[in-house]
Amino acid sequence: MQAYFIIIALIILFVIEILYFRVAGHYNIIDKPNHRSSHINVTIRGGGIIFPLALLLFPLYSGLIYPWFLAGLFAIAFISFIDDTRPLSSKLRIMIHLAAVIFLFMQLNLFTLPFYWVALAFVFVIGTVNAINFMDGINGITGAYGLVTLATLYYINSTVFFTNSNFLLISILSVLVFNLFNFRTKAKCFAGDVGSVSLAFIIVFFMMQLILKTQNLSYILLLLVYGLDACTTIVFRLIRKENVLEAHRSHFYQFWANEKKVPHLIVAGIYGLSQLLINIAILSFNPKSLVVLVIFTILSIAIFIAMRLYFEGLKRLIGSI
Repeated sequence: MQAYFIIIALIILFVIEILYFRVAGHYNIIDKPNHRSSHINVTIRGGGIIFPLALLLFPLYSGLIYPWFLAGLFAIAFISFIDDTRPLSSKLRIMIHLAAVIFLFMQLNLFTLPFYWVALAFVFVIGTVNAINFMDGINGITGAYGLVTLATLYYINSTVFFTNSNFLLISILSVLVFNLFNFRTKAKCFAGDVGSVSLAFIIVFFMMQLILKTQNLSYILLLLVYGLDACTTIVFRLIRKENVLEAHRSHFYQFWANEKKVPHLIVAGIYGLSQLLINIAILSFNPKSLVVLVIFTILSIAIFIAMRLYFEGLKRLIGSI
């Protein structure tokens, strides 16, 4: 039964993606390279629309589950898709994102928790969504990293049972279909904001389900590599007195892809493989102590900063202050 589900789902998602390419081509939904881009070819934007569509269509197969989450996913995917196609008011975008997070919290019953936990969860969700969106800058990185994270969550779910397994599986299949067209030297499509933001929202939902079920915060480390790159980049940009809200090419992965000319797929593969190794370590040792989590995180930050200083140099990272 599971094999039939996988085969049929892959075929349907593949057809949907092909149909989207036709629509995007007709309406000129494309990404044109500029001075901040890591690519040189005109490419279809928004191929990551397959991520939210896969879950929004899932109720046709097994009935409506997680309705508040799906409402939030629809809202954040819709506004992100509009943002991919035309200039959009930042205030409107922020309002829709806030509404989506509220729907997510309603699905997870987070509003029954003390205020400070809700506040921390809010920071985690907003920070993670933006970090994953910012990290979507080269071919393959979103697909590779998303696949590793979701596959790890699927493996954990085989023993912990924190979510509907087919709901999680359809997310993995959507990423596989996307990778057919993006994990290439010359990508057929980019995820776009609709893809990176939606995938981040999906991953956050599953991770928070897992953390709430197990009461184990160490599962936050399933996004450690992205977190290290995104957070250290923000800190270094603040040190250089740059506007952290403006587009840039300051991430560590961008240094390798743009400055060192390492092929995109190799950089993406290294990021995915690095997170996979960390995930294996987490599953092997299963740390539950908050002290251990803090120590491991601090050590990881120190090692990552040392790597950036060694390869990029002090002047590039902090400027001429």
